[in-house]
Amino acid sequence: MSENLQTLVDKLHFGEKVARAERLLRQHFEKYGDKAVVANSLGKDSMVVWDIATRVNPDARGFIITTPFKPQETKNYMYNLMKNYPNLKLYQSDRPAEDLYKTDPDTCCNVYKVEPVRHAIEEMNVECWITGLRCTEGRTRTDFKEVEERDKGLIKLNPILLFKEREIWQYLAVYAVPTNELYKYGYRSLGCSPCTAITADDNERAGRWINTSKCGGECGIHTRPLKASVAVETVQ
Repeated sequence: MSENLQTLVDKLHFGEKVARAERLLRQHFEKYGDKAVVANSLGKDSMVVWDIATRVNPDARGFIITTPFKPQETKNYMYNLMKNYPNLKLYQSDRPAEDLYKTDPDTCCNVYKVEPVRHAIEEMNVECWITGLRCTEGRTRTDFKEVEERDKGLIKLNPILLFKEREIWQYLAVYAVPTNELYKYGYRSLGCSPCTAITADDNERAGRWINTSKCGGECGIHTRPLKASVAVETVQ
């Protein structure tokens, strides 16, 4: 993490970080209109971004990626959320469920997560995608910026990049944002059932892909090119 980024993480207080996120979102909605779209993973961080985005812009659009391996609690939470926000679209791979996570977790993530994101970005005509990335979340998330262009022609906005984990929970409490019930059991980072565990490790993402080469790492959504056409289905 750059010194300047770490300075901002430590220097700004909760209210300043919320105001900064609001300002970034407002600027990008004004610039990109409905081509600025929120990627909602259904986790605590995404829900902070989604709440701020819909307060700044009640017409904000978003997409959710689901897989055959999501926990039932996450599915229940997802469908309840979509009832309240019709501007959230659901995408999933059209490939039948396979246990690739046992033998090739990278390919599994690419098929069931990365490719549907590519399709969502293409179908929704996204020019600016908005994420819930935080630079204090784990070892793989320290080199991101609040505004970046890792794919040519696709701006990536990370409005809560500077938030600490406790500030995420502070926001969710202060603004009364409902969260996935899995958090009450001890999970800190949520993903697919086979690849998400509860740990006491200091690393927030340590419970992801345990005992694989991806342990504590990334599914690929934030590390692979997203401007590509793929075969997935939109769930109506």
